[in-house]
Parts: sequence; structure tokens; C-alpha cells
Amino acid sequence: MTHDSSNIANRAARLLSLTGKVAMVTGAGSGIGRGIALLLAEMGASIAVLDIDETKGSNTVAEIQDQNGDALSLHCDVRSASDCRRAVGATIQKSGKIDILCNCAGIAIRKNIVDLSEEEWDLALDVTLKGIYLLSREVVPQMARNGGGSIINIGSGWSLKGGPKAVSYCAAKGGAVNLTRAMAIDHGPHNIRVNCICPGDIDTPMLRSECAQLGEDVQSFMKDAANRPLARVGVPQDVANAVLFLASPMSTWITGTALVVDGGGLA
Repeated sequence: MTHDSSNIANRAARLLSLTGKVAMVTGAGSGIGRGIALLLAEMGASIAVLDIDETKGSNTVAEIQDQNGDALSLHCDVRSASDCRRAVGATIQKSGKIDILCNCAGIAIRKNIVDLSEEEWDLALDVTLKGIYLLSREVVPQMARNGGGSIINIGSGWSLKGGPKAVSYCAAKGGAVNLTRAMAIDHGPHNIRVNCICPGDIDTPMLRSECAQLGEDVQSFMKDAANRPLARVGVPQDVANAVLFLASPMSTWITGTALVVDGGGLA
């Protein structure tokens, strides 16, 4: 039995195409968020690039536009209810809908519970966990009115196990997984799928900032981070590919799950 290669290619393209979709990505000025925004745009989505750093957000938009993609840069501090409301309003005004929300903004403070200040605890939980709540609260009604959508929260391998000198990060990322499950239950009847991706160590400015916080040598830090079955540190594209899968028609019966993308680190 033979298959027409053009038919196969066309079916594959349909399953992964985001043409006509509108995606909102937080923390999209750098690192994992930037990688996600670039890939979703490449696959046809119009992108709302949200970041607290307007210059970095604008740079991501420029990269998308250089590849003939459509994107809008929006300043958004995800800790602020009014910022989240404004960002969603601006996206709806421009594009009329939001089909995909990727909550990627986060912060890693590498301290144990004794050394961590209350202000640092609040910052970590507000950016990484409260931000998911505030933005989703604005987006879910829009998705429900539009017949559904896909929300993808970015957790961590440390959503599922503990890590050293990272209590606020582990608490926030652990919360992201169970928040994902609860949202999936509540909003499944509106055809809104909610999933969480749990990456391992990804070579980003945030990972390198963790290295600096711990006072470790970058090369030895990265060598330790690569100590996993696939023997390398991840790159943003690894996470972006998983987001594309969960945003696309490939995953229409997947919700409430945590997808580990870590080169086997938790195996």
C-alpha cells in the first residue's frame, strides 16, 4: 500500500497549522516565552507578545514581523490585574478573539526558606502563580464566548519534585500544575483545554541567572544540568514544540495533564 506524499504532507500541515488563530504569550521577550512566540507565529498564529520589559517584547515582535508574521507587543506586569485586563482588551480590539494563552512568565529565586525574604516569596508567587490566575480570569470568558480554546501553563520539573534552594520556585510551579488540573475540570464544558508543560533545565537567561545566584561556574553548572538520559541541556525550541502540540488540533482530547519535557531528567 502506498500513500501519496502530498496528501500526507497536507494532513500533517492541517494538524499543526495555527492559521487564523490568535495566541497570547507572557514572558515572551526572552527565553522560553520568546521561543514559543516565534514558533506559534511561524505556524500561522497572530501573537500578542506580553512582557514587563517593553524593549524585549518589541524585539520579539520585530523578529516575528521579519518572518512575515503578525504580532503585537504589549507591556504587561502579570502581577497587575489592570495590566492583564488592558492586554486582553488590546488583543481583542486588534484581533477579535484569543484562541491560545500560554502563561510563561516566571521568576526563579534560589534560596532556602530561612534565607528567603517575605518580599521575595511574594514576588515569586505573584509572578509565577498569581499571574496565571489574573490573565486566565480575563481570557477564559473570551474563549468561552468564542467556542473554546487552549491554555498552556509553563511549570517545571520541580512542579513534580523538590529542588535545592528553590522553595518559592517549587511552591509556585507546584501550584501551577494543580491549578491547571482544577481549571481543566471547570472549563472543559466550554471546550477550553488547560494543560501544563514541565520543562527541565533550559538554556535561557533565567537559568544563567540561577547559576549566578548560586555563585557557581557556568561551565560546571551547565555540565551538571546536562546530566540526564539525553545528555544535554534543553533549548527553548524543545518547550515551544510541546506548546505547539498542545495548542494544535493534534491534542483535541488532552486536558488537565502535565507534560514533562526534560530529556529524561525525572525518569
